[in-house]
Amino acid sequence: MDALIDTSNGISDLSVVNVKELKSHHSYIEESPDDLEQAVSLHFTLPEKVGALAEALNVFQEYGVTLGHIESRISQEGYSSYDFFVTCENSQKGLKEAINALKLKASSLQILTRQPDDGNKTEIPWFPRKIADLDKFANSILTYGAELDADHPGFTDPVYRKRRTEFADIAYNYRHGQPIPRVDYTESETETWRTIFKELTKLYPTHACQQFRHVFPLLMDNCGYREDNIPQLEDVSKFLQDCTGFRLRPVAGLLSSRDFLAGLAFRVFHSTQYIRHPSKPMYTPEPDVCHELLGHVPLFADPEFAQFSQEIGLASLGAPDDYVQKLATCYWFTVEYGLCREGNEIKAFGAGLLSSFGELQYCLTDKPEIRPFDPEKTSKQTYPITSFQPVYYVADSFQDAKQKIKDYASNILRPFTVRYNPYTQTMEMINNKDRLGSLCKTIRYDVSLMEDALQKLNMMVA
Repeated sequence: MDALIDTSNGISDLSVVNVKELKSHHSYIEESPDDLEQAVSLHFTLPEKVGALAEALNVFQEYGVTLGHIESRISQEGYSSYDFFVTCENSQKGLKEAINALKLKASSLQILTRQPDDGNKTEIPWFPRKIADLDKFANSILTYGAELDADHPGFTDPVYRKRRTEFADIAYNYRHGQPIPRVDYTESETETWRTIFKELTKLYPTHACQQFRHVFPLLMDNCGYREDNIPQLEDVSKFLQDCTGFRLRPVAGLLSSRDFLAGLAFRVFHSTQYIRHPSKPMYTPEPDVCHELLGHVPLFADPEFAQFSQEIGLASLGAPDDYVQKLATCYWFTVEYGLCREGNEIKAFGAGLLSSFGELQYCLTDKPEIRPFDPEKTSKQTYPITSFQPVYYVADSFQDAKQKIKDYASNILRPFTVRYNPYTQTMEMINNKDRLGSLCKTIRYDVSLMEDALQKLNMMVA
């Protein structure tokens, strides 16, 4: 099953696929120099000095290694060094010696090779290092997009299929940093939105969590959330960036769990822009703009929830496939179908609930089973995708859920820690003493700011 279908209208942006299906063209693993394949890629860092790259290239030439691609940029370690990414052909079997010689010149070096199909090797899958790297997989959708399954309500509607192609083209042509193209929604599309908007907003005051209730009026004031208007992704994205640094990115269909979660690590939410078929306004077999804007967006404007969502994404980077699937399950039972405590009551915060009129009512009755959120247990829970959930997990707070995800992520088998640098919009791998030292400097600076603020507060109180 690779499409998430929920007759309640609550659907997920993650897809359920076999592990083999997750291994796409851009998936790489870190490899040992003693077991090199015919074609590999290297990522290494050289100190800035005249002729540094020439010296490295001479090493490849000396050992008969052919280079097919070279990429360079200023290192995340600072302006005193440069990162290089090269692809190599090991036809003459001299790559091992070349790597050993290169290690004497480089401050760090990683060996990357195509991910094997047999799954027998220890894997560190490729993951994006800078936010623009999301361009590399944003169009690697697993299903939908311009193509529809035979059971889709719009499958036999040529007008709707043509419209879906228009939306798919927007997503396929989009690149990071560009404004999201605006869409002139038709009267039929707006009417579908109106039907959903009217029904759901009746339930939000009594069923949605406090954070959602706080943000929703702000979206009405700032982003055009109205019955007669479908908000534009660009307007909503700018609002989110002002609130928490989250942003939207158009996508044509469902991404793999690994790719989708990687976007969250950079505070990027891959959002559809099309709307469901007008024949069934209260049903959709896939995420659509109603699910995204009504279910997901409001809470991405809340700092605690935004940080919680990013923690799931950060935990997925470089994680083995089985852990990614466990994190995707935790995502399902929180970001999509999560409940939270609010005083003595339980409220909904999952987007699959907040965009589903039927399941939003059902989830707060005594019919489903309610369990406390525990990533270790939640990640193993099976769930249906064609009916209401029989089990929901409740978080004491977003902060508590975030800490539990961080604790759970500490058990993931990967030889590094990742940290997102919001200033450079890059992912920093903390895997050596130099980078750990750089992190310590940042922490010391933040602590000094806190001490200065506390001192001034005490002076004001005195």
